[in-house]
Amino acid sequence: MTGATLYDRLGGREGIEAVVDEFYDRLLADDELGPFFEDSDLEMLRRTQTDFLCEAAGGPETYDAAPVREAHLHVPFTESHIQRAIDILEGTLAAFDVPDDDADKVVQAIAAYEADLLATPTDDAGE
Repeated sequence: MTGATLYDRLGGREGIEAVVDEFYDRLLADDELGPFFEDSDLEMLRRTQTDFLCEAAGGPETYDAAPVREAHLHVPFTESHIQRAIDILEGTLAAFDVPDDDADKVVQAIAAYEADLLATPTDDAGE
């Protein structure tokens, strides 16, 4: 598949959607992270995360949901929560036999937003 985009190597939207579905299943089952999703619109989260990863991987989809920072201001994530989610993502990608180089690109696409995921409303208030 020389010249294929990351999107193509991940199986296009269908492949990325399968990874995202498994990732959210694992997040929900996790004792530490599952509670964050108890009152969430999981269908919307799965769809927007799929769009995000499709766009990040070079696909034709566009992530058009709320900006990452805005969408997560109410979620009290810590750095250890982010690392736990990354560990779960890495395990999910491995379960789908995604090659290490491609898995690293997917993780980097998410990890690039760590500061936005950790932001709090007081950060925006200038405190």
